[in-house]
Amino acid sequence: MFVSPMLLHKIDHPFDDDNYITELKLDGFRTIWTKFNNKVKIYTRHNNEITSKFPELINLPVPDGTVLDGEIIVTDNQGKPDFEAVMERFMSRKSGHEISYSVFDIIYFNGAKVNNLHLLERKEILKKIIPEDSRLLNKVQWVEGNGVQYFDLIKQHQLEGIVQKKSDSKYQINKRSNDWIKVINYQYQDVYISGLRKDEFGLLLIFENGKYAGLMEFIPTPNRKEFYKQYRDYIIEENDKFIYLDPKLKLKVKYRNLTEKGLLRIPSFVEWNS
Repeated sequence: MFVSPMLLHKIDHPFDDDNYITELKLDGFRTIWTKFNNKVKIYTRHNNEITSKFPELINLPVPDGTVLDGEIIVTDNQGKPDFEAVMERFMSRKSGHEISYSVFDIIYFNGAKVNNLHLLERKEILKKIIPEDSRLLNKVQWVEGNGVQYFDLIKQHQLEGIVQKKSDSKYQINKRSNDWIKVINYQYQDVYISGLRKDEFGLLLIFENGKYAGLMEFIPTPNRKEFYKQYRDYIIEENDKFIYLDPKLKLKVKYRNLTEKGLLRIPSFVEWNS
């Protein structure tokens, strides 16, 4: 049985408030794990069933009538979540990556909804269901308040970000709520535009050293209009898929991290820099 997960609002800066708890934002993919009539089904947040992709999660020691919300991750040799590795594992079990299912909430317990309980009450139920953490199945750790200090710590370790949640928040199924807030540890980079995708919007980027930096699809409408007003002055050639530009238009972008190939992951526009 699929349950559409509660979603988070995004803010730019962490805050300190003892009415909130703070968790590490795990860099994997959101997963709803369900068990009814002793049959396990696993879903993505978009209601795609992926049970067959993760057979190791079928026989977890979790009671019948349970729905869990968490993140499937793969860690690197430093213990940090590795998004590219978990996507490789998602695409093929032959990748050899060992997964972890890190659970941060429970929606059903003993066949009944518990989403109207306070968050900390639901955390207590999780302790009963998962009394001991293992590599395969574990609970996401949290602290009271301390959002600013926690965020400083994850920046030092180059992790993805934090999540801050109201301690008394209910689990709001299929809603985006200010009770749950994420703060992303963005990286920033100056780059140049070297081209424009034709079929749908996307800008080719290069680093200042001339190496390809990736494709940017996220740019606010006013800045996109600014780009369209001037890009024709820089066209040098084109083919069926791209219009190539003399890389004179400089901008600052924010991004999650560099991929294994050295590209910007999910770059988005910050400001013009030329």
